[in-house]
Amino acid sequence: MPDFIKDNHLFHNPVEFAMSKIGGTYKMPILWRLKDKSWRFTELRKSLPHASDRMLSKALKELAADGFVAKEVFPEVPPRAEYTITERGRKSIPVIETLRSYGLELMEETKIK
Repeated sequence: MPDFIKDNHLFHNPVEFAMSKIGGTYKMPILWRLKDKSWRFTELRKSLPHASDRMLSKALKELAADGFVAKEVFPEVPPRAEYTITERGRKSIPVIETLRSYGLELMEETKIK
């Protein structure tokens, strides 16, 4: 497969490209949470206690920029925003589910040894 260049970054294979979009510490857990309902930033922050506000905000902005998540801002005082998974984001859920199951399996195998 030929190399692929996107945003001045060279990708050598499709897995590398996909992981650049949904990989990292918080992107998959965010998508996993959004698969069933919309969440507010504070709800996501509470459900991901190890994520700093900065890292969570960065991951959400990247997911929105790449079309995996939609952000809706409600004109209220104080302002309220909700994040919802998009169709592109929904396509990632089977991949995340497979990785999650495999990770749990590896964790169990590691416990036994």
